Amino acid sequence: MKRLFAAILVALILAAPPAAAQRLVTQVSSDTVEITSSFDGERLTFFGQIGPEAGADPSTVQGPYQVVIVVVGPTQTRVARQKSNIFGVWLNTDQVEFNNFPSYFHVLSSARLRDISDVTTLTTNRILPEAHIVTPTQAGWWKTAVFGRQLVRLMTEERLFGVQENGVQFLADNFYSARLTLPSHAPPGPYLALTYVFKNGEIVARRSEGFAVRKIGFERFLAISAVQYPLAYGVICVLLALTTGWLGGVVFRR
Repeated sequence: MKRLFAAILVALILAAPPAAAQRLVTQVSSDTVEITSSFDGERLTFFGQIGPEAGADPSTVQGPYQVVIVVVGPTQTRVARQKSNIFGVWLNTDQVEFNNFPSYFHVLSSARLRDISDVTTLTTNRILPEAHIVTPTQAGWWKTAVFGRQLVRLMTEERLFGVQENGVQFLADNFYSARLTLPSHAPPGPYLALTYVFKNGEIVARRSEGFAVRKIGFERFLAISAVQYPLAYGVICVLLALTTGWLGGVVFRR
């Protein structure tokens, strides 16, 4: 009897249709964002299409789907500091350093993130902003969590972190579009747009597209000079400040 049951179970598994394979095609409206003296932000458009893998039956790829787009800027070392009032003077009394922390992080989704998938899946794939502070630092997991939340809050207030639920719009059953406005103070460097396709709470397809934010013209010259020739850059800045102050004194004296 047990052998007969096992044989029937194997036959049912073999007869079951294979899992639908999804293929995601994505595109960003611009692969380069140029920062000049008049730069006041840039609007980017992300769009894509969900389809079957090559050779798969198109009828096996059916929604409903949910899409999440995560835009991540260049990583850097960030320090979260705590200020305390000591005898009427505000001083830095404690701090936690976060390595490889994104300088920009924005999430666009087609629905509420908690309705798309569970917290574990969202955190494991670093879709939630808080996912970047769950790794303990040398300060310990408790201080990392406390200071990390405040760091995320401050960067959200600066519009460098954000979550825009319902920011992805489906124009058809398998075609979507989303728009994101980079702030004027967006950090220069390489950016990555990570797209996740969810179905029934599980990731069924993913893809990444890169673009760059870079300074051009005189702004680029100043940025390169400050990094490659810091001493000369500092001396020139001091001389310009002294010259400007002297000229201001002469003009107002008259």
